[in-house]
Amino acid sequence: MPSDPAAPLAERTPQVTVEDLLAGLRPSFRFAEVSFDSYIPDPGHPSQAEAVAALREFSGTVGQQTSSSFLGKLFKGKSKPAGPAGIYLDGGFGVGKTHLLASLYHAAGERGVPEHKRAFGTFVEYTNLVGALSFRKTVEVLSDYQLVCIDEFELDDAGDTTLMSRLLRELADAGVKLAATSNTLPGALGEGRFAATDFKREIQVLSRQFRVIRVDGEDYRHRGLPEAPPPLSTGQLEAFAAEHYPEKTRVADEFGPLCERLSKVHPSRYRQLIAGVEVLVLKDVQTIEGQSLALRFVVLADRLYDQDVKIIASGVPFDELFTAEMLSGGYMKKYYRTVSRLTALARAGQMGEQAL
Repeated sequence: MPSDPAAPLAERTPQVTVEDLLAGLRPSFRFAEVSFDSYIPDPGHPSQAEAVAALREFSGTVGQQTSSSFLGKLFKGKSKPAGPAGIYLDGGFGVGKTHLLASLYHAAGERGVPEHKRAFGTFVEYTNLVGALSFRKTVEVLSDYQLVCIDEFELDDAGDTTLMSRLLRELADAGVKLAATSNTLPGALGEGRFAATDFKREIQVLSRQFRVIRVDGEDYRHRGLPEAPPPLSTGQLEAFAAEHYPEKTRVADEFGPLCERLSKVHPSRYRQLIAGVEVLVLKDVQTIEGQSLALRFVVLADRLYDQDVKIIASGVPFDELFTAEMLSGGYMKKYYRTVSRLTALARAGQMGEQAL
């Protein structure tokens, strides 16, 4: 972790331990206090209210067992869990799936499941944990949990998807309740069938134990709000940030050196990379041409969004951050989500709005 929280991100060398990774399996600052009650369903999309009701019901099964026989405890370690093993939220980006998943995590706590028995993290964070601990050790550690939530389950990397499918299968066998979200592709016209079908195919033998919950709707981050303001000129950025956020911790980065730094720091360290930052001044944003860097920027954007870091930027607008080929390729859902989140943070930074 950097000693100087105001140091540019490009100059930071974050250090992360296994303990840090485990401690990080909690809802981020943005979702630390959300609840089912604070989720506001769109009346135009009844599936949102239905999802809240389904998740409330599922939260009541976490930590409950249908049997406590001696033989069950002797041979399984845990008795058979009540209800379905898992629940999967299927829908496009910006419909509040992460809010709902975090609400499930908190609701389980209100029902008596202690924090050290609950885990909440992104798909990438769990794959990073496996890399740090080994697969077998990760299974051993997480099998002692009562609820494991996986946000943004990714279906575009065959190796990681297979790895997570095995992990979910072994956790379900250990009696752990599971919950996951993923995005439908923007080109799927909101039907949701692509993601749900692929998810259930990838988790194979677990598919019958998962209940799929549809969450339709528009991207709430921009629902009824104006477009993000155009980028400022580079010469304006730091003065604008100092004037509007004099009491907040600001860092200023050139886009080029920041991208170079991202290529050398493992994504598992990005949460520590931005530690202490409240406002990011980003100079001369350019369209990213390489897929590897683009995917790393996706992870950075997620961490910035998690921590509600306001962005003040110059250069190309964020809807031009990725090439047209990227926005229509296999990783399109990640890139669209990133554009949505960065636009929300830029609107918060330059217009003073809350980044929803």
